[in-house]
Amino acid sequence: MHEVHIAVVGAGPVGLALALHAARLLPAARITVFDARAATHDVAADPRTLALSLGSVQFLQRLVDWAPPQAIAEVQVSQQPPSFGDAEVRIRAAEMGVPLLGAVATYGEVVAPLQRGWEAAVAAEPRRLRLRLGTAVQAVKPMAGGVELDADIAECFDLAVVAEGGVFAGQVRKAVVHDYRQTAWVGTLALDGLPPGVAFERFTREGPLALLPRADGRAALVWCVPSDADPVRPLDARQRLALLADRLPAAAGRPREITPLKDFALGLNAERTLVDGRSVRIGNAAQTLHPVAGQGLNLGLRDAHELVAALRHAADVDAALARVEWARSPDRWATIATTDFLARSFTWQLPGLGLARGLGLAALQQVAPARHWLARRMMFGSR
Repeated sequence: MHEVHIAVVGAGPVGLALALHAARLLPAARITVFDARAATHDVAADPRTLALSLGSVQFLQRLVDWAPPQAIAEVQVSQQPPSFGDAEVRIRAAEMGVPLLGAVATYGEVVAPLQRGWEAAVAAEPRRLRLRLGTAVQAVKPMAGGVELDADIAECFDLAVVAEGGVFAGQVRKAVVHDYRQTAWVGTLALDGLPPGVAFERFTREGPLALLPRADGRAALVWCVPSDADPVRPLDARQRLALLADRLPAAAGRPREITPLKDFALGLNAERTLVDGRSVRIGNAAQTLHPVAGQGLNLGLRDAHELVAALRHAADVDAALARVEWARSPDRWATIATTDFLARSFTWQLPGLGLARGLGLAALQQVAPARHWLARRMMFGSR
């Protein structure tokens, strides 16, 4: 492709990964990354927990010198109360013939090395690559053959990649929206007997509850409950520990210490299409999902990877955007539909639903090809 001038709006993990990947594979491209956060902001200190699939880990390791702080060697999926015995699904990296199923890291542990990598790339090629921290993009305006970015100064580009997402409650509503009327409580949990490297997904009466292993021996907690009848909000730390002890599987260990929890409203907010003229949205800017399957960031990184591939192989920008719209559709909508189904199912009051879920878990554990197919989809998306 001839020289193309690309603006990347958002210096989070998806935006920075896109910029680094494009800088390497599109040597004729000029790339500018914009973000509103100050250049002095210590992004490395951001403690938010990210769940990364194996595909995402491999992608990041091709971009920067990075090692996952905590590998996920096994995932256990079960429900509470048990139904159809104590049915569960166990997916192990060893069984899949891979070194790990995924990884757990803080936001800072992912973004800081990506930002350092981009800063080094900018220093090496300052005439081609730029980083504009402390610069909020107010609008992306279509124009003939490109876009105009309304930032501190107006500037024209051939293509704008919007990778600035945010959380559901603070987003402008997109074309496909559903408020699940659920709240995610997130924090850190210490457990006696927590097995290292094991992630737990527990389907409870109120909603999904997940534990992700951390490098410090604790677990990151994501606890989803109905917003209208929230059983977590009125409880103190001791009461929350008691409730978790009842909800978690015995294999996870005994909860003994919990940090103060933060709460977030949960919903689906997705664009029907990624492309609008010479603008393309990726990551949370394109689709914000329920965390039940932990696929939001992974889907965004796959968006970034495929966009660069389309730009690399297409004859021009418009052909590349048409290609990426078509190529990303199966993976996007399969992931959106799966997470939406799982999230909505907790609002259904149907007799026998727990038994049906238990039967499904038991069958999945017994049918190895189906379990392996699911594991591959979680690791690499739809290919």
